[in-house]
Amino acid sequence: MTEVAFYHLARQPLETVLPRLLKKALEGGWRAVVMASSEDRIEALNTLLWTYDDRGFLPHGSSRDGFAAEQPIYLTTQDENPNGARLLVLTEGVSSNHISTYERCLDLFDGNDAEALAAARERWRKLKELGWRLTYWQQTDQGAWEKKAEAG
Repeated sequence: MTEVAFYHLARQPLETVLPRLLKKALEGGWRAVVMASSEDRIEALNTLLWTYDDRGFLPHGSSRDGFAAEQPIYLTTQDENPNGARLLVLTEGVSSNHISTYERCLDLFDGNDAEALAAARERWRKLKELGWRLTYWQQTDQGAWEKKAEAG
């Protein structure tokens, strides 16, 4: 069963955390799909993944780039997996009806936004009721990730 890991972003924004998580996934041989709420956000993430580190970039693409099946990281607003990814990354409260087709799903949410936090709690509650394997990670003051809860 797919593990769904909730990442409570409290100390660092998505723009800092996402590249690190994706780099780790690629180093482990994983392909990823990153879902966002709008095309504008996809474009911002596209730019981020090219420029987040002045020593390199993360190989990725979106529907604008074509060759979806060849992209190690695929950025999308759609609930799709055109690159055969094993990792799904959900941002900005988006959801997927196909979580079970992935080995792992990361739900990244802004823990400093009361609405985003409440929505993440609701997503956790619903998935827990359905019997999903869940973990909840929160950033420490030093920026490391600490597992705070698990279910399933």
